[in-house]
Amino acid sequence: MRFSLGLPTDRVDAPAEFVSGAAVGEVAAAAEAAGFASCFVTEHPFPPEKWLRHGGHHALDPFVALSFAAAATSTLRLQTSMVVAGYRNPFMLAKAAASLDALSGGRLILGLAAGYLEKEFDAVGGDFAGRSAAVDAAIAASRAAWSGSVVTWEGPGFRAAGNVMLPTPARPDGPPIWVGGNSRAAIRRAVESAEGWVPFPTPAGVARAARTAAIESVDDLAERIVYAREHAEAVGRTRALDICFVSRSLNMIEAGRYDRARVVDEAAELESLGVTWLHVTLPARSRTSLLAAVEEFGSSVIDAR
Repeated sequence: MRFSLGLPTDRVDAPAEFVSGAAVGEVAAAAEAAGFASCFVTEHPFPPEKWLRHGGHHALDPFVALSFAAAATSTLRLQTSMVVAGYRNPFMLAKAAASLDALSGGRLILGLAAGYLEKEFDAVGGDFAGRSAAVDAAIAASRAAWSGSVVTWEGPGFRAAGNVMLPTPARPDGPPIWVGGNSRAAIRRAVESAEGWVPFPTPAGVARAARTAAIESVDDLAERIVYAREHAEAVGRTRALDICFVSRSLNMIEAGRYDRARVVDEAAELESLGVTWLHVTLPARSRTSLLAAVEEFGSSVIDAR
């Protein structure tokens, strides 16, 4: 089990504390020192105001934010969780990913998802109805472009007729791609075309709004992991599939207070199911308190395993 820390790029309420180059770099460096294997950021370029009023959030551009994290660290992996494929031309997405991977020495984990905010799709010119197909196009087009070879490729709204993308990513096969989503379609996409799968705990009511399947319990997650294994066997996949889930034990009533033993037990339970990575978000009132929480999590949870 490896741990990935969420960078607080949504904390636009306190930009000097959390949403600055210095803040991103300092928190990322603290995560690396504490034993986190990765950091992650979300994406919402232009969310609708109504969604923000009902619990939504802003975020920095994921590739820009992670470039600051990369510059402040040397081994910490850099995860997008998630880039919405349909918000970008797939070759522009591939270029951003290749650039960050090359500059960071091969540390990018490219998380891709279909997305669910129709009004955000409208605002950036994305095709909401074609959002699922956009993930498939992004994966295929990126892998073709990352080869550094001449690419002839055509999809909805784009056409490459003998184009070449250089420099290539640091790794010959490009950064690992992790597919987000709870549905069986997302699981099949991850198994067939990617290196990882990123489900997330979602109550039934929220699942309807997020246009995904509900995962309300560990049993729900276990059922989907069984399906992933069955599908892998059916299509002949033999390589391991990374599975990244969210810690449900970090719903803090007060920032900085949680049951450390419970988090350790939860990580062990999820690991026994086949989860290989755990997303961790540590709320804090200030950057100082967040840095302390990151260090404490490393010593009391990561080191305890």
